[in-house]
Amino acid sequence: MTQVILSIEDLRKDFGRTQIIRGATLEVQTGEIHALIGPNGAGKSTLFHLVSGRLAPTSGRIMFEGVDIAGQRPAVIARRGLARSFQQTSAFRDLTVAENIAVAAMWMRDERGSPVRPASAMTSTWERVDEVMELLNLTHVRNLQASGLAYSEQRALEIALAIAGDPRLLLLDEPTAGMSRAETEIAIEAIRRIAKGRTLVLIEHDMNVVFGLADTVSMLVYGEVLASAPPAVIRDDPRVRQAYLGHGSQAGGAEP
Repeated sequence: MTQVILSIEDLRKDFGRTQIIRGATLEVQTGEIHALIGPNGAGKSTLFHLVSGRLAPTSGRIMFEGVDIAGQRPAVIARRGLARSFQQTSAFRDLTVAENIAVAAMWMRDERGSPVRPASAMTSTWERVDEVMELLNLTHVRNLQASGLAYSEQRALEIALAIAGDPRLLLLDEPTAGMSRAETEIAIEAIRRIAKGRTLVLIEHDMNVVFGLADTVSMLVYGEVLASAPPAVIRDDPRVRQAYLGHGSQAGGAEP
């Protein structure tokens, strides 16, 4: 029987008199890839900010593995096993790929020390670094500074930082944004690899990616979940077509 790992219940977020999230309710099942779609300004990134602790909700509950995490600090939520990536890389530009992942792994484990200590003093950390680099196809750029990476490699490093602590639930914010079709295909395969043994929720505008990856798709419109169903059902839902798919298979730009 499938268990619910994340349950969002009547979640609301107001900025002054402006309502961004308006009673959103959503369930994510353990082990699935769950895509969150919707037009620009629908509140997708705001919802991620609420779940990951960057914003506190006005009201409502966010249950992660049965615990209400609404309003908790990002560090507390991350160390509970819920991590996220960002649209812009959060890597240290002057550190190498391996050092960046080591820092993230140490932070998630609440370890003290330096990523430039001898490997013998940080065996488990460096083993995790090697695992993560292999998953994200970053081994060949191990010793390059983050500032010298190609765009697609920077995006892969951002995901690597998010999974360094081996979270059970991972939020991916537009993981293929700005990529070519060839780069997107490589990213899709990497996402499939990191999905093994964990739950993924991703914001994505590329419908080819959404329908190719997701087990469940949820449609967010004006801060409310309009529909949540398997991809084939979402594809044929006239409400979804009217709200989003009819405007093109991809969309860009920022949102609150």
